[in-house]
Amino acid sequence: MSDHSSNLPELNLRVIVIGIVLSVVMGAANVYLGLKAGMTVSASIPAAVIGMVILRQFRVLSKESTESSILEANQIQTAASAGESLAAGIIFTMPALILIGVWQEFDMMLTTVIAFTGGLLGILFMIPMRKVFIVKNEDNLQYPEGLACASVLEAGEGIGATNSASLVIKGTLIGGLFKILISFFGLLKGVLEGAILLGNRIFFFGGDISPALLAVGFIVRLNIAVLIFIGGFLGWLVGIPLLGNGLEYADDPLHGASTLWSTKIRYVGVGAMVVGGLSSIIKVRKGLLDAVRILIDTQKGNEQDVIPDHQRDMPARVINFFSFLAIILVGFVYYNITNNVGITILTTFIMIIMAFFFTAVASYIVGLVGNSNSPVSGMTITAVLFTGGLLYIFGFSGTEGMVATLGVAAIVCCAACTSGDVCNDLKTGQIVGSRPYRQQIMQIIGVAVASLIMAPILQLLHDNTPGGIGGRELAAPQAGLFASLADGFFGEGNLPLDMVIIGAILGVLILVADSTIFQKNKNGEFRLHLMPIAVGMYLPFGLSTPILAGGLLAHFITLKSNSTEKSDSLLQNGVLLSSGLIAGESLMGILLALLASAGIKSMNFNLQPDMITIFTFISAISVVWWLYKNSLVKR
Repeated sequence: MSDHSSNLPELNLRVIVIGIVLSVVMGAANVYLGLKAGMTVSASIPAAVIGMVILRQFRVLSKESTESSILEANQIQTAASAGESLAAGIIFTMPALILIGVWQEFDMMLTTVIAFTGGLLGILFMIPMRKVFIVKNEDNLQYPEGLACASVLEAGEGIGATNSASLVIKGTLIGGLFKILISFFGLLKGVLEGAILLGNRIFFFGGDISPALLAVGFIVRLNIAVLIFIGGFLGWLVGIPLLGNGLEYADDPLHGASTLWSTKIRYVGVGAMVVGGLSSIIKVRKGLLDAVRILIDTQKGNEQDVIPDHQRDMPARVINFFSFLAIILVGFVYYNITNNVGITILTTFIMIIMAFFFTAVASYIVGLVGNSNSPVSGMTITAVLFTGGLLYIFGFSGTEGMVATLGVAAIVCCAACTSGDVCNDLKTGQIVGSRPYRQQIMQIIGVAVASLIMAPILQLLHDNTPGGIGGRELAAPQAGLFASLADGFFGEGNLPLDMVIIGAILGVLILVADSTIFQKNKNGEFRLHLMPIAVGMYLPFGLSTPILAGGLLAHFITLKSNSTEKSDSLLQNGVLLSSGLIAGESLMGILLALLASAGIKSMNFNLQPDMITIFTFISAISVVWWLYKNSLVKR
């Protein structure tokens, strides 16, 4: 732990206000990114940088000492990242109710209550696990993003923070420019893709033109980017041709490839994710038991009185109050959407058990691979299958069963996403000397505020994006999958169990290969993680192409460095630029949706398609080169 003075300012009004604003901004940006790409990235580092710059300007204006408090900046990024993680939990699940036709528009109150309740449970369940996964840390978890954020806080004070913020701003402008050229002026294509028919086999190729996806690849690094691409390759370039059936799509092979993927291939990814989710639970079984013991011990006595201030969590009575509030809200949600007391009691019980389990899983995985790579999708799919199967056994069916299943999944997903983020932030706090109970207060504030904007932004994007949520631009792949799973259990949908079984077998083979070959190769850093491969299978293949490009870019920058310290510095430049690209494209997407709602749709210059294709290709190469060169600039 850092030896920062306990007299440094940490939690005050200006910190809370800045944290709330960034929570809203980062949450909104990740709603868009998650609907588009099926994944979100951590907001901790850019929020920490922006927070330090804003704090410094406050001090200049108020003629205080310009020396920033690292603890204040940490509290700001804690609130901001809480908004980002909550966005992931909501967009993976709630749009499914639109896609299966239960809702014609998002229920503002229910979506807000589900978001707040799931996020609150993630924070509360993580409190006893902090001692297991962070303080004791017997598994020697590394927390890569928590360590990176702490290093940014410790190294970025003063002029360093200003230079870092300039990189975020540059990236934001470029990302926003690309989005407006694609979606408003129509000067660039959003995707370059095509498919051909060879014999009766369809072969697809292409990629999205999205700086945000390039940035995602840069942030998650080469190992994860390659695994996502491998998943896409297996699904689109191996699985689809193997299925045959291409002759019936001879007139439109591209549509045929998309149809075969959406109705069959992506369920292979579902099967692999189920195996990954179960494997993750097995890995954290000891930590789960330890967390339960600590939770029981906390309720027995006044141990908070003898714990040092820098290790103190929120007191048990506060945890109990918020826990009771969360359970009441959960019961309200389930009764409101099912109007069935039996389903309400059963789903509330299921949700509490699964939320606790997956909170532990998410916390453990974040310690291993970071928050951006946490397999929340796999955990939520496991929750959907388990809940759906249990309700089916108890005789529930139809719309009630679908809504109850997705209601459990939504809160479990929000809890898992938020707990992983909480764990990451608490690790950062441990390093820089923050007080856990103050961070937990800030996390609850961030979740409470971010939950208020989720439904309005979802509705705005659904109403004013071509195709709406579930269309080409905002595919919402996870929500589409969960809708299909729920419809397969209780509706008229046909769940391709053969594809799910194939995926489960493939998942087992990947786990075996990783443990027997890659894990034992001490000289190699490449690991065959199952979840990214499964994610690649159920994402549109066009998304994995720019993600791979971003991962390769980060790798080439590492190779160009002649020392680990220089490599970390250059990669940090790239992360800040990438964070800006994501924020710029995402926030511009929301702004364009807002303009469309006011009747300002787009401006079309009626250029020839071939000319637009050429412009698009040149622009895509240019942004890759720009990110590469600017990452190499010394600060």
